[in-house]
Amino acid sequence: MITKGQKINDRYEIIKSIGEGGMANVYLAKDIILDRNVAIKILRGDLAGDEKFVRRFQREALSASSLSHPNIVEMYDVGEDNGTYYIVMEYVQGMTLKQLIKKKGSLSLSEAIDIMLQITDGIKAAHDSYIIHRDLKPQNILIQDNGEIKITDFGIAMALNSTQLTQTNSVMGSVHYLPPEQASGKGATIKSDIYSMGILFYELLTGKLPFKGDNAVEIALKHMKNDIPSVRQENPNIPQSVENIILKATAKNPKNRYETASKMHDDLLTCLNEDRLNEKRYEFVYPEHDNETETKKPVLLDEPNLENKKEEVEENILEDEKSKNTWIWILSSIFIFIILVMIGIFIVYPKLTEVPDIVIPNVSGMTVQKAESTLKDKGFEVALQVEQVSDEKIAAGLIVKTYPAIGRKVKKGTTITLYESLGNTIYEIEDFTGKNYIEIKTILTTKYNLNVTVEKIEVEETDGLDKQAIIKQEPAVGTKVSKGEKVTLYIPNIVDTYPNFVEEAWTLEEIQNFCDEYGINVTFVPKETEEFEENTIIKQDRQPGDPIIKGANLKITYATKYQVDNTQEEKQDNNQ
Repeated sequence: MITKGQKINDRYEIIKSIGEGGMANVYLAKDIILDRNVAIKILRGDLAGDEKFVRRFQREALSASSLSHPNIVEMYDVGEDNGTYYIVMEYVQGMTLKQLIKKKGSLSLSEAIDIMLQITDGIKAAHDSYIIHRDLKPQNILIQDNGEIKITDFGIAMALNSTQLTQTNSVMGSVHYLPPEQASGKGATIKSDIYSMGILFYELLTGKLPFKGDNAVEIALKHMKNDIPSVRQENPNIPQSVENIILKATAKNPKNRYETASKMHDDLLTCLNEDRLNEKRYEFVYPEHDNETETKKPVLLDEPNLENKKEEVEENILEDEKSKNTWIWILSSIFIFIILVMIGIFIVYPKLTEVPDIVIPNVSGMTVQKAESTLKDKGFEVALQVEQVSDEKIAAGLIVKTYPAIGRKVKKGTTITLYESLGNTIYEIEDFTGKNYIEIKTILTTKYNLNVTVEKIEVEETDGLDKQAIIKQEPAVGTKVSKGEKVTLYIPNIVDTYPNFVEEAWTLEEIQNFCDEYGINVTFVPKETEEFEENTIIKQDRQPGDPIIKGANLKITYATKYQVDNTQEEKQDNNQ
């Protein structure tokens, strides 16, 4: 049970729960080392107990952490803390696309296309890195207040076998977007993600799902057998060019789909061009269903020869039947033989060669040598690198814990990492001046378990100073400290200030970008004048050198052309 204030891995302090799912629960947490809010996903208990899933989850999550794209949630950390498996990622404020659809129903054409352009761009980046999402659905896509899209759950989606059609909420949610090839048990490809994006596009435009059913299997069968309903029947104002994108993305036969997410993205960019609005309905090149094959035309007997050829036809039919029965017997025998071989390969042989699960023994309090010997006697491998941690209860040189954790059931032959106690570590304070406070705080906190605080202090001269450089420390250099003792690092209080927009001739666009970066609310006030050129900055109500405060208001006065009052001139001419 995760509670408010609990620390995961002595680093991520839980603030509150922000979501629950079939595979993981999501919490808002504070990264106390980097001093930022993060989202932390804690794997569900039954999945955390599945050794194969955990190994695959960690491998896939680390692979996904290499992704860097504006439309993909950034993944910061993957780890385990006393049997709790977690991933730490960028905290995104906003709602899921599913919540948006429930709130608004169908979206406007321009809104839906803008969202799909961002999704296809993000998925293109993932595919370029040889990563397939496998579980694209609106619950896994976040939308911020500014309209920016963030795709999440790459690690979990790739680790979960999404072809298992169970009655859990997670898979019931996923099956609505499941490609036919995955529903039939085949592997996922980049075209599987394209199918899911097509279903998602349909839902954005109509506010509803194309296929519904009482259970996951029924829905999966509809994905395999039923043609997708026409989005234009739902809304006749949708142009054929847009429906064609959905048809091409959701084709049953992957050969009829877009080759890449990039091509789908390009099609979305031009689908509202005038020359495309009334294009022909997309026609599939390859058969979509198994029954879409050419059938032979029946042979008709000529009416005058019907009686003469009747016996001949009947004899031919008997011969054909004999030949057909012989082939049926041969093929059946071959099929039975193959089935028996498959049973041997996939059922009997794995049982004979299956590696047993064994419990990791309690080696806590043992010496490193004794722990290694105990684990090897049980059939485990032991990692060459022994990790070191501080511990108040266990004396230096003895084992504190293992990874995987003591008491867990794992496969025989699993490599176990040992954690050796440093005791209540004594550390001699070094000279940190000039070093980056984030790096030093991380080392002191994680390696020596010290209580590190960072404070800003005023300095007389800020030129050339790094905002993150340590300029003072307490205790003094050479002081010996123990676990839990307080260390204070001081950094310069360097405040960003407003530039001189007037004298430095800033443009309106440059000022807007500057305000966006610092979170300033800017108001542009036009002033008619002949003294300055159009769009020249005349005045700013925040003086150069004033400190910048996020959320502050700034008023900028700029020049516009002087408008002559022709009505007054005409009145003067009439009076004369």
